[in-house]
Amino acid sequence: QVQLVESGGGWVQPGGSLRLSCTASAEFKMSTINWWRQAPGKPRELVASIQTTNKTTFAPAVEGRSTISRIATKNSVVLVDLQMNDLTPQDTAVYYCMAVVYGNDYWGPGTQVTVSS
Repeated sequence: QVQLVESGGGWVQPGGSLRLSCTASAEFKMSTINWWRQAPGKPRELVASIQTTNKTTFAPAVEGRSTISRIATKNSVVLVDLQMNDLTPQDTAVYYCMAVVYGNDYWGPGTQVTVSS
């Protein structure tokens, strides 16, 4: 089954860190995996991407305080982690894992990240 599932969201205090994980089914083993986020009342924005070559890109808002990594398991499931540090309330959003395969966009259901004191 073609699917992406996020995990690792939650509540964190400003200045804290979170690691978000995306589990992508084997169909995505040759796909760039992307993390997006959507804050209340704002459009969805691309946060970070990682290609199969492990080349990474980050949005300016998170660059320098975030890392993204990917591994492929024995059964070709792709695990992509997004580590975010020095979180601020502006990072509060629903975070989505997204990738393209067979010419279609696939999205996970999202995971909520709330940064507040």
